[in-house]
Amino acid sequence: MRETPNWPDPAAHIVRHLPDTALLYFSPAALQSMARRFQAGFDGLVTYAVKANAEEEVLANLVAAGIRAFDVASPREMYAVRAVCPDAVLHYNNPVRSPEEVTVARALGVASASVDCARELDKLSVLPKSTEITVRLALPVAGAAYDFGEKFGVGPERAETLLREVAARGFVPSITFHPGTQCADPAAWGSYIAVAADVARAAGVRLARLNVGGGFASHRGGAAPDLEAIFDHIRAETTRCFGADAPDLVCEPGRAMVADAFSLAARVKALRENGSVFLNDGIYGGLTEIRDIGAPGRVRVLSPEGAVRRAPPVARVVFGPTCDSIDRLPDALPLPGDMEEGDYVLFDGMGAYSRSLTTRFNGYGLGGSVTVASLT
Repeated sequence: MRETPNWPDPAAHIVRHLPDTALLYFSPAALQSMARRFQAGFDGLVTYAVKANAEEEVLANLVAAGIRAFDVASPREMYAVRAVCPDAVLHYNNPVRSPEEVTVARALGVASASVDCARELDKLSVLPKSTEITVRLALPVAGAAYDFGEKFGVGPERAETLLREVAARGFVPSITFHPGTQCADPAAWGSYIAVAADVARAAGVRLARLNVGGGFASHRGGAAPDLEAIFDHIRAETTRCFGADAPDLVCEPGRAMVADAFSLAARVKALRENGSVFLNDGIYGGLTEIRDIGAPGRVRVLSPEGAVRRAPPVARVVFGPTCDSIDRLPDALPLPGDMEEGDYVLFDGMGAYSRSLTTRFNGYGLGGSVTVASLT
């Protein structure tokens, strides 16, 4: 589980080993602290969205921090969770499944599953009637880096019909939604909660639970997101909209749970006369998601001796290590003017969707994780 850090911080490891492969530095203390923060602040069941980072060390440390329920999207994620925690509760909230995947889900005893159409509900007929079936709602709500509603979910009218059918078939009825990734606006959750209450009333169904999804923003730059403000708003809006019939709440953070527990270190391979920089990681490696949501603002540069480069920043085009010309960050990155070849660029807050999306294209990609007591 990597409970005992091998190094005090990334700089100590860099100075000793001068790694020439991009690495992730992992702080179990930071991960467990965030898990406890969610459990203390959110008024309901806190689950973890395994897709964000399915590494064994992540799952084991979350279990150690008290997380016992996990949002899983595939049989492989189910097996990964159960390998670490045999009695873990599995929430199967990928709304599209093959019959073979449903067979695995039944064998592993999933506690809940989401749907967004009648055909997917038909596939779940083999599950026990004690299974919670949660209808996925989608609304045109702003405030996120990108909208999940284009792929999954149904509008209020179809959600009402589907929720009524779930109840008629004898399953435990619930509603779920996802406000979109990297969402820091509490009002996005409030908008969904209000419509979920309307859908339940129109369907004549009392919800067993309301799953308010993930979407919680991680700290990518500037002021850290105010998670407690979101927790408070969810609680208040649930009470206001549902009244005495308020369902139990569930959340499924992925990015916000794991991001701050990792920093990614990439070495400067080359500096060009025009100021551009080549790193040993790029959009085919641990920096893949930067292509979609932009570079994080929490970036620092260390010399091979561990000194922080502090010269005024210069906007630099950043290329990855592969032979593909599109292996570059979408926007110029402000990096210190005194940066040199052989330095290390540390991207903080990189625990989500770095390891899970990395490839080995051209023989590059992330190396192993290094456990540290602190990331700074």
